[in-house]
Amino acid sequence: MKPIYLDYNATTPLDPAVVVAMLPYLHEHFGNPSSSHIYGQTAHDAVDRARQQLADLLGAQSDEIVFTGGGTEASNQALKGAVFAKLHGFFGRWARDAHIVISAIEHPATVQPCKFLERLGCRITTLPVDGQGRVDPDAVKKAIDRRTTLVSIMHSNNEVGTLQPIREIAAITKARGILLHTDAAQSLGKVTVNVNDLGVDLLTVAGHKLYAPKGVGALYVRRGVQLEPFIHGAGHEAGRRAGTENVALLVGLGQAAEIARQSLPGATERLRQLRDRLWNKLREALGKRIVLNGHPELRLPNTLNVSFLGHIGAELLQRTPAIAASTGSACHEGHVSLSPVLCAMKAEREVNQGAVRLSVGRFTTEAEIDQAAAALIGAARPVAV
Repeated sequence: MKPIYLDYNATTPLDPAVVVAMLPYLHEHFGNPSSSHIYGQTAHDAVDRARQQLADLLGAQSDEIVFTGGGTEASNQALKGAVFAKLHGFFGRWARDAHIVISAIEHPATVQPCKFLERLGCRITTLPVDGQGRVDPDAVKKAIDRRTTLVSIMHSNNEVGTLQPIREIAAITKARGILLHTDAAQSLGKVTVNVNDLGVDLLTVAGHKLYAPKGVGALYVRRGVQLEPFIHGAGHEAGRRAGTENVALLVGLGQAAEIARQSLPGATERLRQLRDRLWNKLREALGKRIVLNGHPELRLPNTLNVSFLGHIGAELLQRTPAIAASTGSACHEGHVSLSPVLCAMKAEREVNQGAVRLSVGRFTTEAEIDQAAAALIGAARPVAV
């Protein structure tokens, strides 16, 4: 039997309806969306429809959606595009006059582009988080100066699920005329994400976190925001991202967005019930030997990050082959590497090394939750001698 899949934050399986929507564009409707004949027009219409479906999920306008090759590319485009677009106004002083503010728990898709920009001379300010993984909006306000180009704070954390105070941060950046980017890859389909309610200027989407294929994503770009293209070439995506569109993948992303829009807010409550069912069973059996990581309330409804005290998370998962899950720490040749997210939250070493991320999803059942809980409890309880 296949193990119970509790790693939806890593990737999601394709929704069957997404596969059905994609199939005609893998063999029958093969035209180039830029071609003027009927084959091209059919493909072009499909891309436009997908763009509108994603815009509807985000509460955006269709012309504010830029399709990309995934969430990582989208975040790269937001960060590098904002800095490079501003360079034109610096009279040749290059990136040393640019400043970006991020948090200590950002995804590598944000951290690594910032390190690249830092090598060019861009100044990066990394803000701390509290013990529950939240950024203090006042810290954002204090970090901003006259050279700040962009603030980038993720909407929800991929490890512990903590939701960030994006609305409060947006009020600060808007008052100072500074762009705000948020990585919402983990949030879409789990909670309502509306770009206008949040007040963000740029937002990252990753298809494979939304029951769409891997290798497709999008960047929301608010009207009026100017970015230097990340990929240069022909004028695809209104000149904002060159390259012939992967029509089948975009159709899949659009269909996934439509399913997500129609399933909310019911999906949020169902995920929360499954997550809490798992947590309650673990806590009842293990008591003080298990610790919850992240904010107890302001977190993704599907994400349960817990530490099994007295255990190494990676080793515990190895002893439970009936479950497929993840851990932020790892054990290599007797050395335990700790989760950077939990380190930023100043978690004690025992808590950090015992952490396991259990993330449920659309196809998780209550029976699977009960079986997973029993397996984890059996692996975590001390062996009688």
